[in-house]
Amino acid sequence: MPHPLSQRTVVPVMVASTIFLSIVDGAITTVALPSIGRQFHLAATSLDSVVVVYPVCVGMLLPASAWLGDRFGGKRVLLLSLALFTLASALCGSADNLGELVAYRALQGCAGGLLMPVGGAMLFRTFSASERVRAGRLMIFPQQVAPAMAPILGGVLVDEFSWRWVFYVNLPVGIAATLFGLIFLTPHRDHPAGRLDIPGLLLSAAGLGALMYGVCEGAQQGWSAAPVDAALVGGTVLLAVAVVVQLRSREPVLRLRLFSDRLFRDTNLICLVGMVAIMGAMFLGPLFIQEAQGRSALASGTSTFTEAFGVVVTVQLAGAVYSKVGPRLIIAAGLGLVACVLLLLSTCDLHSSLWTFRLYMFLLGVGMGGVFMPTTVASLSTVRLIDVAHASTLNTMVRQTAGALAPAVVASLLVLEAGAQGRSAPPLAAYQDAYRALAVIALVAALFSLTMPDGVARRAALGEPEPDSYSPTATHSEPFPS
Repeated sequence: MPHPLSQRTVVPVMVASTIFLSIVDGAITTVALPSIGRQFHLAATSLDSVVVVYPVCVGMLLPASAWLGDRFGGKRVLLLSLALFTLASALCGSADNLGELVAYRALQGCAGGLLMPVGGAMLFRTFSASERVRAGRLMIFPQQVAPAMAPILGGVLVDEFSWRWVFYVNLPVGIAATLFGLIFLTPHRDHPAGRLDIPGLLLSAAGLGALMYGVCEGAQQGWSAAPVDAALVGGTVLLAVAVVVQLRSREPVLRLRLFSDRLFRDTNLICLVGMVAIMGAMFLGPLFIQEAQGRSALASGTSTFTEAFGVVVTVQLAGAVYSKVGPRLIIAAGLGLVACVLLLLSTCDLHSSLWTFRLYMFLLGVGMGGVFMPTTVASLSTVRLIDVAHASTLNTMVRQTAGALAPAVVASLLVLEAGAQGRSAPPLAAYQDAYRALAVIALVAALFSLTMPDGVARRAALGEPEPDSYSPTATHSEPFPS
């Protein structure tokens, strides 16, 4: 009996729910650290393991996500990981000590490592290449609403209830999304999974986990700290070996050969570099308002959220002109605007008003909106349907890496300048110089984006298959099976 709801509605709802949960959980936990420290009689600075363990476990599970989706089907893996994430959230809220909280956060990270890539693969399988721009425009709402509201929501929950509610708040969304998926989501698999590449999986998981730990802890412990150096060197070596092993494998757990396609490679490289500048700015803003200007967390949250409005506006405009001008010019213009706004932010001082900061953050969002959707849609323009899950996994890995690098770069810049001036806290000039450094990174990404080929991306958006080539659009233009 057919489901009353089309999969074109069901899949976006499920993906939006997983995006919302993942992003809110990551952003809201930091707000609760001081309260958690008081509960467990620990300094907030000693609680970094609560934050770091999550991206480490995400990195370890990411390589397996595509194979698991192919082997057991997207519906099963997505719902199981969503249920596990929700259960782990409840356990985090009930933790009685730091050890329990870290263990439950690790469980959350394992589930989170499957949510984003499996959900992304289902989304792009549901829509043809010519419809993905519209889908990307819709998905930008949860991607921007979640980080904008998380600090404000976290502050209210911690102040009015307790830190435990920053985890309990995931329960209604997680339970509702799981039940909705059980009822309406249709099982679907494109092809058999094939043999699991166990050596590639173990090497990739260990390498990514070690590298994530080293990057996340580098600014906290110092880049010369033995554990950090061991993690960075060990992770790099393991990943290098993993690359060699998987390039020789007939069925690698990570299809690194997808990077031989120039458009896929260029869009991911642009995303990696550009996201460091963008996410670095999002990390630096609250620090500047709270630490340099001495304002409250609420003032910080209500001053940085304006970027979400800018992103939403630009994404809609970018989607309307994507097939006409192509992603190259949109991405270059977006990153160029990001660089200009970062230079404006570098002029803020201790007396700059919050309304000035809100305006700059809105303009930053306008630039960001020209980067997020076009890079994702363009990256999959030349990917075969059979490779979509693996391409989604690689895209997620690149974004996770950028998300870990961004705060590490910013924190290192602040610590280095504070140390150079013999201060324990960064001076105003350190924040301004950090904004300038991020502007340079954004400008480099903007210039590089002008070199990317985008003819095939424009044709895919128009529904025109490439001649003499396998086209996902041509083979999957019908509605998702229901």
